[in-house]
Amino acid sequence: MKINAIDIKPGNVLDHQGKLWIVLKRELVQPGKGGAFAQVELRDLKSGTKLNERFRTQETVERARLDEKEMQYLYSEGGEATFMDNDTYEQISVPLETIGEPGDFLREGMICTLMLHEGTPLSVTLPPSVVMTVVEADPVVRGQTAASSYKPGKLENGRKVMIPPFIETGTRILVSTADGSYIERAKD
Repeated sequence: MKINAIDIKPGNVLDHQGKLWIVLKRELVQPGKGGAFAQVELRDLKSGTKLNERFRTQETVERARLDEKEMQYLYSEGGEATFMDNDTYEQISVPLETIGEPGDFLREGMICTLMLHEGTPLSVTLPPSVVMTVVEADPVVRGQTAASSYKPGKLENGRKVMIPPFIETGTRILVSTADGSYIERAKD
């Protein structure tokens, strides 16, 4: 689908130079001399490289059509995570590097959102938080003020997390999948 450069918005995916790019920033520039143009910062969806591009405002660019699909996580094997479409039972494998660090929080049966371009997965979005069990928690240091004293802890998936002093080994906590930080104690 062709769109004018003036209509480009952050989050759009463009088909440019034979590759798929996600728009990070767009700024309209109107110099004193000459025509206005759109200064666009792009990131390659496959390699992650960035590109700054200028488009004249009347120039057209190809906007890629993406499909968003909710799929259930099944298992990881050989550096790939396998997801299943609950409607068609079709399975799709996604390289773990495409998922990145949030891949540590994948749990069997978890419903994730996949962005697909012509059937090829481009990104995987996990739910915003997940319940994990603390398997290791350092003892509380006496005399520390409660306001800013977090202690190191280890989760069941091996990830290290800073937790409040009242959290002990075996406690179930809510963890942010975006950055792996402690949110609150899980409500059982």
